[in-house]
Order: sequence, then C-alpha cells, then structure tokens
Amino acid sequence: MKKTAINYIAKRFAIIGLLLGTMVSAAQTDPIKLGFIPLTDCAPLVIAKEKGFFKKYGVDVVLSKEASWANVRDKVLTGELDGAHCLFGMPFSVYTGVGGKEGSEMKIAMVLSNNGQGITLTKELCGIVGIKEYGKIPQGIKTLQAKKDVTFAMTFPGGTHDMWLRVLLAYAGVNMKNVGIITIPPPQMVANMKVDNMEGYSVGEPWNGVAAAQNVGFTLCASQDIWKDHPEKALVVNNDFPLKRKEELKKVMKAIIEACQYIDNPKNRKEVAAIIADVRYVNAKAQLPVVEARLTGTNDVGCDYGVVKYKEDYMTFHKGGFVNMPRKAHGIWFMTQYVRFGYLKSLPADYKAIADKLILDDLYAEVAKEMNVPLAVDDMKAFTIKLDPTSFDPNNPSDYLAKCKK
Repeated sequence: MKKTAINYIAKRFAIIGLLLGTMVSAAQTDPIKLGFIPLTDCAPLVIAKEKGFFKKYGVDVVLSKEASWANVRDKVLTGELDGAHCLFGMPFSVYTGVGGKEGSEMKIAMVLSNNGQGITLTKELCGIVGIKEYGKIPQGIKTLQAKKDVTFAMTFPGGTHDMWLRVLLAYAGVNMKNVGIITIPPPQMVANMKVDNMEGYSVGEPWNGVAAAQNVGFTLCASQDIWKDHPEKALVVNNDFPLKRKEELKKVMKAIIEACQYIDNPKNRKEVAAIIADVRYVNAKAQLPVVEARLTGTNDVGCDYGVVKYKEDYMTFHKGGFVNMPRKAHGIWFMTQYVRFGYLKSLPADYKAIADKLILDDLYAEVAKEMNVPLAVDDMKAFTIKLDPTSFDPNNPSDYLAKCKK
C-alpha cells in the first residue's frame, strides 16, 4: 500500500477517534437529571440546587417535578431520570414485584430524611377517634361502614406511606380485608378526601397539614409516632449512574449532604419552607404557614384537637450523619412487611443479597469519609419500632414473621 494511502487512512481514523472522544466527553458532561415529588421532604434536592451546593461541587443538576411515584419509578428504570427523591421502600417493592416488574433494579445511594409523614382521617371521625387514639379506629370504621364502604389511601404499593398505614391498622386491630386501600399521588390526597373518595390517608407533608388547615380532615398521628427516626425518602439512582459516572454521583451526594446539614439548622427552616413552597417545587405558597409549621415540628392537627409539638423527633435530614446512611436492615424490614401484609407469599430466599445489591452502602461510606461525616454502627442489629411490639432481627426475619402470626 502506498505511503499516501496509509497516511490518508491514518488521518481518517484519527478524525473518527477525535469525534468519538468528543462524543464520550459530551456524554460525561450531560446534565444530571433528578426527579422529585412535591413534598416537603424533597427539600435536600431543592436546597442543593437553590443554595448553590451542586454548583460548588461542579455538577450540573436539573430538577424535574414528577406527577406520581409510578412516574418516578418508570423514569429511573428507563434512564430518563438519573436519580430521584424517592420512597425508601420503592426499590425493594419494585425488585420483588410488589410495585413493578420483578427483578428491576433501582439503587439507594443515601437517605434524605427521617420522620415527618402523617396519617389523616376524615373530619367525619372527629369526636369518634381522637389524635393517637388508635384503639378507637376499629369503632370509627364500624360507624362509617354503617353508611358506606371505608377506604384508605397511600401513595405507592410497598412504599413508606403504605407501610406506615398498614402497621398502624395492624396495631389498632383492623382487619385490612374489610377496608379498601388504594393508591393516590401525594398532591391529590386533599382533593380526593374533599370529594369523599377515602376516609383516611397516609402521605408526606404538607398534605396532612393542608387537610387540617382546610377542615377536610385531621392528623391522627405523625409517622414518628409509629416508628421514631424511620427511613423515609432516599436518593435512588438507576444502574448506570454509579457504574458510568461514579465520581459525579459522589459529588451530587456531597452537595445533598451539605444541603441536609443546612436544612437541619433550625435557623434555616423558615427560609427552607419559603423556598420549597414555590410553584416550581411543592406549589404551596398559599399554605406556606402550614409548610413552615410542620417543617419545624409544630402540628396543628385540626378538628379542634389543638397543636402537637415535636422536638427531637420531627422531620430530620442529617442529624450528624445518622439520617443519611442507608441501612440494609431497613431494606430487609420492608421485604419482611410485604410478607406480613400479604404482598408476597414468602420472604425471598436471597433477601440479604437483594439488600446488598440495592443499597450502595460502600459508596455512601466513601462519600461520608471524604466529608468527615461519621457512619452509624447500628446496621444489621435488631430493633423494635413504637407500634410493633415484635422485635425485628434483620438476620432472622423468619422468626419475626412467625411471632407476627401468633
């Protein structure tokens, strides 16, 4: 082959290589798209964006408001979203086939918040069931059932709100086969209760507070009354993000941790409430006093029941790193509840492997170490929650299930 021909081919390959390199470089600098649902606890993503923490770490993040948790699931799985503010239980619900196609993987990079959800009952139950009067719930249901079918709503099968509702009903002695349990997106809860589509619902704030403020219903309890310091929302990512853009994901996590620290400063909560209430986020400017009050742990529960104040156990976002560390034990707890409440016939034999696969605790540990954030040392240890007298050992969930059946 002539030298000129060889030079020509070499140049062509060099050009192709340059173009491919440019394409790869462009792909690596594509904006990172994170979804969120209009809830108070989307604050870590919003504050990381609005206060410049993403910019500080050199990542270009676009926030996308989503209509429902099902939307979040689908867009994370297809890669339309790189990650999202998400129910902690969703990856386990989806993987086990409870709330999606079995075997579909969504990964938990870190936890965003603890506490701060709620269960609202219709104003028809005012005077029949008081706040935290769980023992009166069965009679209240019976009273309503004399006139109509009784229905409760949650936001996603196998998600956190679903579990808080079912744990509460089980504790109260309610046979869940005798009531309806439906799925409604969080921002639609109040409107659906107004038109009598349900008698109670479990959801994140501000939608419990808004129902009380508008005299649509009253807050029976906050989720921390069910399980203090429970995992609530998580930063959930698709498979590709940690594999192909790990360093960028770590920067996103660092920015969010700084945002969580900012939100946890009581002096900043009023400002945070005003930011997240904006139309671009929770769209609750008209309900700003409610957003602010519940974010600071002051719950006017409605129905003339007065105000309940939470101090150490209100909605938290960092708490010295306690909040943000994702725990495998909590993932196993959710899968065990799916068996307890009839979503699954039996616990997956590889439940530990599922927790290992879906929780990126090693990645979180890297980020925490680089930020000098301490790691909690309680994972995979037995624990008991407030409204479940049975101790849960993540190393022996079968024993827990056996005791629940007694």
